[in-house]
Amino acid sequence: MQELHDAPLAPLTTFRLGGPATRLLTATTDAEVVEAVRAADDSGTPLLVIGGGSNLVIGDKGFDGTALRIATKGFVLDGATLELAAGEVWTDAVARSVEAGLAGLECLAGIPGSAGATPIQNVGAYGQEVSSTITEVVAYDRHTRETVTIPNAECDFSYRHSRFKAEPDRFVVLRVRFGLEDAGGLSAPLKYPETARAMGVAEGERVPASAARETVLRLRAGKGMVLDPEDHDTWSAGSFFTNPILDQEQYEAFLTRVTDRLGPEVSPPAFPAGEGRTKTSAAWLIDRAGFTKGYGTGPARISTKHTLALTNRGAATTDDLLALAREVVAGVHEVFGVTLVNEPVTVGVTL
Repeated sequence: MQELHDAPLAPLTTFRLGGPATRLLTATTDAEVVEAVRAADDSGTPLLVIGGGSNLVIGDKGFDGTALRIATKGFVLDGATLELAAGEVWTDAVARSVEAGLAGLECLAGIPGSAGATPIQNVGAYGQEVSSTITEVVAYDRHTRETVTIPNAECDFSYRHSRFKAEPDRFVVLRVRFGLEDAGGLSAPLKYPETARAMGVAEGERVPASAARETVLRLRAGKGMVLDPEDHDTWSAGSFFTNPILDQEQYEAFLTRVTDRLGPEVSPPAFPAGEGRTKTSAAWLIDRAGFTKGYGTGPARISTKHTLALTNRGAATTDDLLALAREVVAGVHEVFGVTLVNEPVTVGVTL
């Protein structure tokens, strides 16, 4: 297991931000992951688990403790059942599942990060969520000090949330198992209007899974959501804010604000979210509150391609990024009465 001291963490994140860790370990096997976690727990050392670094905002002072980078490998396909080691690069795993002719992950192409992070966030995009295909998660339980297998029904999946996110200091994901579909090389039925339109088909239709993947990659790239070292619009955590889910009272108050601000002819995006709740678009809120693409004059700005991505233009600090995020949150709340919630995990800092 590789060990470094006073190790920079910024290169391990898609933001390229954050100070150093007191110690950085890189684990390449499940046994090494468990060993490192147990050692940190036994000594009372703070532990930061890092996968692909696509969902982390690390403070400029860094992390006073042990950072554990999970770099395990493992892609095991048995029929339509797929097992991924936590350290597998997610985009590569999606590509390989599509090449195998299986459906279920094709619309999750281009999402940066590692496989182990997908159940934590219940990663989703373009009409798919991993919760619909994950069958079970193998994790190290820091409370019971044993490796456990947690079935889908016990993962408590919801929109960008899970049991693992609710108990961040308990589980360290080791492996993720998926039940995919052999549809003869076709995709799962397309659920996202933008994807269907881009492919010239109706919602609910199937298309070649490879074509669905390529279309999603093209759509994401057009929004700066596919990592490119030369493009600062991709130096981000993807969507920085989750789409707000409002109860009936909150939604009615929101509609009143929209009418007052933008006029009665304007209807905000609205999607049923269960139990009398409505989901609206964070990107729409940000844009209509005056934070348009490219907003900002400092080293941290809103992407020129998508209002939902906050970016490091190359010389930003985490403090610069958080200042921009706070400005956006305050502005949206002032205009629409809705409080945006950050999707990335913050380390050593708060929004």
